[in-house]
Amino acid sequence: MGFLRRLFGGADRESDKDALYLYVRSRQTGEVVRVRIHRYNDLSMNEAGDGYFVRKVIVGEKSFDRMEAHLDFDTKRQLVNSEIIGGELVDAEAYQAYQAGRQASSGT
Repeated sequence: MGFLRRLFGGADRESDKDALYLYVRSRQTGEVVRVRIHRYNDLSMNEAGDGYFVRKVIVGEKSFDRMEAHLDFDTKRQLVNSEIIGGELVDAEAYQAYQAGRQASSGT
């Protein structure tokens, strides 16, 4: 069972050392979406060869809002710049608050 969990993404974030989790709030609906960026699979070398970038289309789970993230990384694969079209970066607490509010409104 542990193998299937790892295969289909059930690993917990603490053991996922090569991943970067970002939280994006939709400007249109306020939905907050968690985005996972794998530092070795998702990044592409930039044209200058002095860093990496990723372009990711983010779709809301509830509202299907489309947002687009343009992220720049340095040579150590650390995030140095971000631009979110149709949304904004927020922290993990904003994501947790959004999830808690969503669960409370659904009655679970």
